[in-house]
Amino acid sequence: MASHFHLFLTSLLVLLLFISPSTSLTCSSQTFSANTKFTNCTDLPSLKSFLHWTFDPTKSTLSIAFIASPTSPDGWIAWGINPDAPAMVGTQSLIAFKNAKDSVIVKTYNLTSYKSITESKLLYKVLESKAESSSDGVMKIFATLELPENTTTVNQVWQVGPAVKDGMPMVHKFEPDNLKSKATLDLASASSAAGEGNKNANASSSASNSSNSSGQGGNETGGSSTVLKTENIVFAFLFFLGVLLFQL
Repeated sequence: MASHFHLFLTSLLVLLLFISPSTSLTCSSQTFSANTKFTNCTDLPSLKSFLHWTFDPTKSTLSIAFIASPTSPDGWIAWGINPDAPAMVGTQSLIAFKNAKDSVIVKTYNLTSYKSITESKLLYKVLESKAESSSDGVMKIFATLELPENTTTVNQVWQVGPAVKDGMPMVHKFEPDNLKSKATLDLASASSAAGEGNKNANASSSASNSSNSSGQGGNETGGSSTVLKTENIVFAFLFFLGVLLFQL
């Protein structure tokens, strides 16, 4: 009987080791260093991505933190706004990747084609931007954009890619998850809910249709953000409990 019990505990421990705590990650469990905070956050509907943002209607500024994992360690992540439609072509994009010195940087691109991109200024004024990465391969883009006055919604587009060659992001995959990475972000409802700490503000997916004042408290050039998951605590507790029972 005891051997069966130990076998059960061993199986449980192995199962816990293979269950990644990040699979249950949600934007509401994510925090950032340097007291950086955002009013709203959304679990984006594809590519295991997340968006944190603060919209200031009086200044018409949108501060964001986009979190995603590139498809390879040398890949890239991107987030942007398309002023015309929820589609890739025409998106005013911020793309983060590692440079030759292995530092994570963010650059701006006007996406005019599916085949090639060119670094350029955006239609929106970028007041500040930076990028970070963590040991688990997750990248983050932080930026504050100045939007046209009276903006209430924006077409957001996000993406992840596998590689960067000669300083240029290479083409991403065209799998269903990649093609669904677009949504309408409702800034008006987010602003009205700001006083309530809206933790899953409206960012309706458009996939079905297609088939501080800046909001950041950290500095522009330094620091590293951390993702704190309550699921990790549960995971650690169960693992520790299993080890104790295994000693019986």
